[in-house]
Amino acid sequence: MRRLFAALLLVPLLTGCTVGPDFKRPPPPSDSRYIPAAEPSTPGDPGRGATAQTFVAGERMRADWWALFESPELNDIIRTAVARNRTIEAAQARLAAAHEAVAVVSGGLYPQVDFGASVTRQKVSTASLGLEPGKFALPPNFNVYSVGPTARFDLDIFGATRRLIEEQTARAELQAHQLNAAYLALGGNTASQSILIASWRAQLQAIDDITAIDRENLDLVRKSRDAGVAPDADVVQAESQLAADETLRPPIEQQLSQARHALAVLVGYAPGEWTVPEFDLASLVLPREIPVSLPSSLIHQRPDILAAESGVHAASAAIGVATARLYPDFTLSASASLAALQPSSLFDKSSLIWSIAAGATAPIFHGGSLEAQRKAAIADFRAAMADYEQTVLTSFAQVADLLQALVHDADLLRAQQRALDSASNSVRLQRLSYTGGGSGVLSVLDAQRQYQQARLGYVRAEAQRYLDTVQFFVAMGGGWWNAPAAQESDATPVLAR
Repeated sequence: MRRLFAALLLVPLLTGCTVGPDFKRPPPPSDSRYIPAAEPSTPGDPGRGATAQTFVAGERMRADWWALFESPELNDIIRTAVARNRTIEAAQARLAAAHEAVAVVSGGLYPQVDFGASVTRQKVSTASLGLEPGKFALPPNFNVYSVGPTARFDLDIFGATRRLIEEQTARAELQAHQLNAAYLALGGNTASQSILIASWRAQLQAIDDITAIDRENLDLVRKSRDAGVAPDADVVQAESQLAADETLRPPIEQQLSQARHALAVLVGYAPGEWTVPEFDLASLVLPREIPVSLPSSLIHQRPDILAAESGVHAASAAIGVATARLYPDFTLSASASLAALQPSSLFDKSSLIWSIAAGATAPIFHGGSLEAQRKAAIADFRAAMADYEQTVLTSFAQVADLLQALVHDADLLRAQQRALDSASNSVRLQRLSYTGGGSGVLSVLDAQRQYQQARLGYVRAEAQRYLDTVQFFVAMGGGWWNAPAAQESDATPVLAR
């Protein structure tokens, strides 16, 4: 046994070669901007009373980016969602399983020691042992009792085990980044659904205001008809306008219900067992400063890019595993046991049996399967690299789209504000003109329709700025990458308090 231990001490001297490529992180992109220089890159004036936004280049995103909207209700609901969401729970379990997979393959770096005990009944022929029959008295049938440890150690001369550990570690990192992506998506979806609830409620309020004006118009037309200055046809037209505007409410109420149900599921409740907070656009503060990371920093922030990079790393290590299988495999093994024909003699010194062995297995002919496995691993690496590059390109396009969306949102809100002011004045003037007999009811109703479009358009444009701001924060990586607790055992990011 002392020789076995001496051999094991020499193992570190023998295991210095690891075949296959060493992974290097893909280089950062050379791009310095997300959008062409010819396109507008700064949000303009959003109009009277609206919050102006500015882009701050190179600033890091905070982890609790939703706190920038200064809504205690939104903060609470995202915290609740993080604690209860089932998708997060599933991603945490997958990460835990990936960590255990690393521990499983890491066991290959150490000797595998087992303990065994057996009882066998045998019959031995003297002729099979080369003994002259009749000269040696052997029992025709006998029992053999044995007990003792066995050990086996793979020297891993060419690094197959170490490359396999590297591959599984990269896959565990991939699961960690996917967990961060799940956190990011949860925060973005929760904030978006909350803003949609506020938007649908604001649109319902606008419709109520529109139908209130419709009723005032109808009352005005009826008074004119009773005074003999307007025909019954004007009353019918005013009633038709009111009825048409009342049809706007049910579809928006349905959208509001769907947003509430979706938000309940995100938070981990069935829609019937949880009351969704009633968000208002007026209770949300639109962030003024929008952090914009450089493209070279974005690839280290977005969890989907980091996950794709981990996939490249795992594929690179898999090449090493497949390459190592083309080389000989060296093992050391040893066993020691106590064996006797009677249990009472099992622990006598004379019952000790031991062996120590070194072995090597070299592949000679496998029908080309080993080389095919290596070629397949190389092809998988190329595919993973292409997937990574495509993920980076798609991410840059998302950021570019949302940068332009925020620019155009400000322009749209300013235009909608002008349209709303103009339509409001038009309704007021047409009603005065109709009362004085200067115009017909069709002019009043046409002005009312323009006001309806302008009022709803303004609410939608206002909500779109909030939604696009949320989506931009998500496109920037949302700050989850900066949460140190994402590396802890429970993989739950730190939420700023």
